[in-house]
Amino acid sequence: MLRHIHVRNFAIIDTVQLELEGGLTVMTGETGAGKSILVDALGLLLGDRAGAEAIRPGSDRAELEALFTLESQPQAQEKLQELALDDESGDCLLRRVIVREGASRAFVNGRTVNLATLRELGGLLVDIHGQHEHQHLLRPAVQRDLLDTYSAHDTRLNVVRLAYGAWKTTHEQLETLRQSDTQRSERIDLLQHQLSELEALRLEADEWPQLESEHRRLAQAGKLITLTHGALQILDEGSDDQRSLHTQINQITHQLSLALSDDPSLQPSLDLLQQGEILISEAIDSLRGYVDALELDPERLHQLESRLSALHDAARKYRVRPEDLHSHQHALQEQLDTLEHSGASLEQLSAELAQHVASYQYAASALSASRQQAAARLTAAVTAAIRGLGMPHAQFELRVQHDPHAAFTAHGLDAIEALVTTNPGQPLQALNKVASGGELSRISLALRVQTAAQGEVGTLIFDEVDTGIGGSVAEVVGRLLADLGRERQVLCVTHLPQVAAQGQHHLNVHKQQDATSTRTIIHALTPAARIDELARMIGGVNITPQTRKLAQEMLASAANSQGSAQQTPSQQTIFDTP
Repeated sequence: MLRHIHVRNFAIIDTVQLELEGGLTVMTGETGAGKSILVDALGLLLGDRAGAEAIRPGSDRAELEALFTLESQPQAQEKLQELALDDESGDCLLRRVIVREGASRAFVNGRTVNLATLRELGGLLVDIHGQHEHQHLLRPAVQRDLLDTYSAHDTRLNVVRLAYGAWKTTHEQLETLRQSDTQRSERIDLLQHQLSELEALRLEADEWPQLESEHRRLAQAGKLITLTHGALQILDEGSDDQRSLHTQINQITHQLSLALSDDPSLQPSLDLLQQGEILISEAIDSLRGYVDALELDPERLHQLESRLSALHDAARKYRVRPEDLHSHQHALQEQLDTLEHSGASLEQLSAELAQHVASYQYAASALSASRQQAAARLTAAVTAAIRGLGMPHAQFELRVQHDPHAAFTAHGLDAIEALVTTNPGQPLQALNKVASGGELSRISLALRVQTAAQGEVGTLIFDEVDTGIGGSVAEVVGRLLADLGRERQVLCVTHLPQVAAQGQHHLNVHKQQDATSTRTIIHALTPAARIDELARMIGGVNITPQTRKLAQEMLASAANSQGSAQQTPSQQTIFDTP
């Protein structure tokens, strides 16, 4: 669960800190106030790419930070342990620094990570559903992923992926062996030529970083000699007008030793100085050893430059990094060995491929059976949900068609299609042929709510997913999100008062401007302020007694439907610093 987020110098946010609770938190504000900026900031913390335009004008860098507690998220805990990023607290602290000049940096629990790791981990912590998410629902891959999330059959999916990988590797090896003799002979000649070139270089593992390190040291040898000699002079040799540091420490310890008989309380100070004297002596010995080993060697420097140049040339030719030349040579050797032993391997690989085909088809069939069972449950749940969203005659179906003769994929052998009919007597058809934009938005929301409830992700964010609906349907949407909030932490950016009234926590976003700057402010609303905000959302700028009364009724109805009191201001803390 997301417990804390700190955003500094991002977009039009100066500094914002949020302490978040569980349940449904709604975020409202006028159009253009920056409600979605916080969602964008979380997206960057979860691995989205960012440029300098994300930094607040007038600032050199933006800093983003989010703290997650992981008590009920074992997958996230296991991933942190797997990546050696776990922390004694059991929490997960994500941090991202975006600079105007240079690359951005990402951290997990204080350790530097790349964006791929951040995305992998972020996918286990937060699920963001954007305001145009319903358009993605038209894609078959999205429909398949939603069903798999709802099915919670990760083990079967992994078995299919592993079986596919084994089949694909063997299939590619077999295809290579089945090339014509002429093609295989040409390939063998090319590989032999390439290997002879690489063997002439006498490549060694981990040679490149060692060469670079030695080259840097020799190239800077003159500078290093000057600096280390200067350090030795200060530490041990001294000058005409300045005794060495070692000599001065000796004199000081001698003087304190004489004074010790008069005042024993000087003993701790004397002990520290004597320890320092020992450390300085060891540092002098270490520096002398370094200086003795360091010498100007133009001939060796020339040898290193020639070697680095040769490796650079080879790396460009074979289109690999210089540090990967050694492993590339081994890969080419493996290819050559495979081709040269093709006669003996062909029969063996054919037998292995047949086994992999059988294993894959069995795993894909088991996955399909699981999908069909889950699709039946999801079909019923989504149909019931969209009928409550102002589509009383709608019928939804997620159809799974298994084709054992289809091309193998890492996702199995199923064609998955979402079908719907919105009017009585009409046949089920593909979503893009039947549903309007508003209907598609409602179907997408129902699907997202149903599938999100099955996953392990602790925080769900809905960014204006209620676009295109209103009236009583909006109230049902709010209740759906509130129900989901009983099991997960839900953050919802909304422009509908019916949805906002269902929140256990309510944040208001507004824009503050003066002659020279613009910034976004986020506040937790008091009960009275919350009534005013709902009244504004109902009636516009002019808040009247009638709109206030309607707002109070909405809040009372929401509290009754949830069976609990609304949040008090002390339960959520928001800070904004100019």
